[in-house]
Order: sequence, then structure tokens, then C-alpha cells
Amino acid sequence: MGFARTCSVALLGVEGVVVEVQADLEPGVAAFALVGLPDKSLTESRDRVRAAIVNSGETWPQKKLTVGLSPASVPKGGSGFDLAVACAVLAANDRIAPKSIADLMMIGELGLDGRVRPVRGVLPAVLAAADAGYRHVVVPERTTAEASLVPGVAVLGVRSLRQLVAVLNDETVPEEDEDGADADGRPDPMLAGLTVPGGGVGTGLSATFGGVGAGGQAAAGAGYGPDRPDLAAVAGQQVARLALEVAAAGGHHLYLKGPPGAGKTMLAERLPGILPPLTRQESLEVTAVHSVAGILPPGRPLVDSAPYCAPHHSATMPSLVGGGSGLPRPGAVSLAHRGVLFLDEAPEFSGQALDALRQPLEAGHVVVARAAGVMRLPARFMLVLAANPCPCGRYSMLGGGCDCSPSAVRRYQSRLSGPLLDRLDLRVEVEAVSRSDLIGHGTGESSAVVAARVREARARAEARYTGTRWRTNSEVPGHELRTRWHVAPGALHAAERDMERGLLTARGLDRVLRVAWTLADLAAHPRPDAGDVLKALQLRTGFNRGAVLAGSP
Repeated sequence: MGFARTCSVALLGVEGVVVEVQADLEPGVAAFALVGLPDKSLTESRDRVRAAIVNSGETWPQKKLTVGLSPASVPKGGSGFDLAVACAVLAANDRIAPKSIADLMMIGELGLDGRVRPVRGVLPAVLAAADAGYRHVVVPERTTAEASLVPGVAVLGVRSLRQLVAVLNDETVPEEDEDGADADGRPDPMLAGLTVPGGGVGTGLSATFGGVGAGGQAAAGAGYGPDRPDLAAVAGQQVARLALEVAAAGGHHLYLKGPPGAGKTMLAERLPGILPPLTRQESLEVTAVHSVAGILPPGRPLVDSAPYCAPHHSATMPSLVGGGSGLPRPGAVSLAHRGVLFLDEAPEFSGQALDALRQPLEAGHVVVARAAGVMRLPARFMLVLAANPCPCGRYSMLGGGCDCSPSAVRRYQSRLSGPLLDRLDLRVEVEAVSRSDLIGHGTGESSAVVAARVREARARAEARYTGTRWRTNSEVPGHELRTRWHVAPGALHAAERDMERGLLTARGLDRVLRVAWTLADLAAHPRPDAGDVLKALQLRTGFNRGAVLAGSP
């Protein structure tokens, strides 16, 4: 009788649970039982592991074999347990010393020939292993860079089961041919395990300009690399450009309303380009989500710039907030974590899907409950909504010739509920571009110039919030802003009058205060004055308060 154990990780969303993989050999009729609440893909590992061991030149034990995955109450799925199961079986059969794998964390899928194939979610799995105290991890060679992002963990990347057995037995490590892209340019077959159907290597995020749609599909107008579109290409729209800068500096949500062709989508696409680079912790958070979702760009183990997600208006509620059959999968709000979620033609989205955004907008995370379990996913994103004023888009335009009935206009505009709009800090009317702006020789400021001001404003905010859990003005609760960081005397008189008249809710007043602090940071004011509050009110309500909004603050 032989017994051995090693460890792997079960992923529940972007959080990992350490799973002990136990193998027990007993005399009896040769059989292989896998227990511990496995799903279909994990149950099939019995055949993959058997073939991989035999084709690696090892002997399959002709005994009663039971492999247990503990804790048995945690749902487990995917092919990432193959490597751990194979090593536990070999150790139980005395091919490997059981003590050599007892404290190892193993993640990887096995091919029938014994090659170790990469799997999705390596980064969150290694993070879970590190949190549990494991310091040695074995992963597929193709995901070594991703696993090495976790500090304090020694990572061993292997190409095959033969190599791992040789390393554990202190034998000569056999050479294995590196599988890669064919000479004729076909994709690397070993990377297939890192992507999900519909969001694979050919359609996912590129290193320069390619985006994420709902559920992981590519969406035009997004990107991670330096080739993002520049603000200098936007003609006119001084107030909208200011709103974009304020949104980037404070992490505020933005609503752009205007006729077709005014530049709403152009502005939204340029918002990621003026956001600061992600911090190390933020990069790990974003990379973990994208690794689980199967949209991590090939060759880029760490996402270091703000993501941009622009789903089509036909997106369902599960594709936005997360869901799916079985355990929930990350939705668009999680794919846009620490970045921008842009909903173009917002009134065309289903009302149920839009209202589902209200909770993550406030909490910074989304809790998805399904019969298979409850999952908490990160969702700290900046929401940008774009909408036309009416179905035809020409309502309120001078000489526009809108033929929509008043009832049709009301129905169209009411598709964005009041509670959702109340959570948006900035609401800007994007006017049609004038001829002089469009054909004029002058251009607006570039993204690099605006991004420099945004970084300076964020640095002031971070210095102010040193010692707290907040980094941007949009994250600070209104109570804290009112009691710990005071505005100039009398600066809130206009906002308080609007609240007394019913023009502002209590939440609206807090959001005006947050925007006022961002305007003060952009203008290098020590604290908001009456002018900053008037600008914040005008950017939220759209009513002219006498503040000058054109240009930078």
C-alpha cells in the first residue's frame, strides 16, 4: 500500500483555495477513482494522467487507485490539477519520494504525451499559494513569467512530466523540444490553454491597440500599449475635454450626452491614455482577473496600464457583472477593474443590465450569487456612458429637424434610471462640433500634456490621503470629506442651496464635493474654494453657474 500527497489550487473567481491532492494505492482490482467534487474536465484527468505517465516512460500501477481532492466541499474544475495528480500517483507508487512533493504547489495540464500545457489563472493561483505559506511552485514553462510576479515564491517551469520527475529524483533532466509557432505563422498551439473560446490569441488583447468586449471578446477602440489615440485629434469640445481630465484625475464616473458625430466615443477612447500607470498592486489585481478570464495578452505577463472595456449594447446582465453556468465568470465590470468601462449608446442597453451596475459603482466589487456558489469579484472601474438626446439624435439641435415625438424622447431618456445617473459624478452636454473647430489649423492639448497634469493631481490626492485606504477622491466617503478635510469657508453655499431645493440628493452633494477636491488638486489649490464648487456643480448638473469651464482648471 502506498500513499502520497501534494497540493494544487482551485480558483473561485479570482480567489484561490489550496487543495490537497492525495493518492492512495491498495491491493485489488486495478481501478482509478477521483473524488472531491470534480467537474467534467477534472474527471477526465484520469485518462489524461494515465496516458501521460505511460508515455513518459513510467509504469502505471496495477492496483486500486484513489485520488482525493481535499477539502471535498469546495467545487473544483479545470485541467490545472493534472500535474499534481500525476506526481501524487507516481509518489504513491514509489517512483518519486513522497516527501519531495509534500510541500510543493503544482499547477498545469498534461497532454497525452506527457507535455505540460499552460492553463489560465496561474497568477491568482500562485498568489493563493503564497498566502497559504507555500514557497515552491511548479508551473508550465510558458507561464513561468506570470507566476514569477509573486514575490517570495520560487518558481520551477517545466516542459514535460519527464523533466519534473528527473528534477524531483535529482536525475539528469532530459531535453525537450520547445513547442512554438510554426514557421508558416500559425499560432502557438501551447498557448491555446490560456484563452477562452471567442477570446483567444487571435481575437484578444494585443500589445498595442486591441480591446476587451463583454465576455472577453475584442472591442475596437481599446488597448494597453503606447499606440492609444491622442486627445490632440479631438476638435473643439473644451468642456468635455475638461470633464475627461477631471474624471481621470479623480477617478470619477462620466456621462456624455450629445448628438451623433459630436465626438463622445472619441473622447471615451482617449480616457485610458491620460490615466496614470497602474501601481504594482493594481497591476497584479488586473492581471489576475485577465488571466482567469483568458484574455491576458500573449507575451505580456503583467498588465501595467489601465484596461479599457467597451461591450456592445446587446450585452446581457451576466456579461456585464459576471455570471454564466456553474461558477460565475468575470464580467465586463471586472475586466475593466482599475480602468475604464465604456457603454456607448447607453440607452440601448437593457434597463436590468444598467441597473445591475449600481452596486459595483458604489462598492468597488461585485458579489455574484449562483446555485454553484457565491463569488466576489473586483470591480473598481470608471464608468463612461454615452447617449444621444433622442432616438434620432437630433433633438435640441439648431435646425436638426428632430421628428421624434415628445413621448418617444421621454421614453428614450428614461431608459437611464435616476438612481444610476445619481451615481455619475460628471454629466456633460457634448455639443456638435463647429466648422471653425473642425477645419481650424490649431489642435488641442495632447494626451501627454493632460496626463502630466493628471499625475500631479493624483500625487496631491495621494499625499492628502496618506495613512488611509483611499488613493483617489472618488473613493473617499462623503462623511470623511466633510469632517476630516474641510473646504474653504462658505464654499458649499451654492451646493447646499441646490440640496434644499431638491436639485441635489445627499449622494449628489457628496459627489460634488469629491469633484471639487479634484478640481482643487488640478489647480494646485490647498482646498476647494467657491469657484471649484461652482465648477463641480456645473459639471454635475449641466446648468451654467457662472464658472468658466473652457480649458484646463
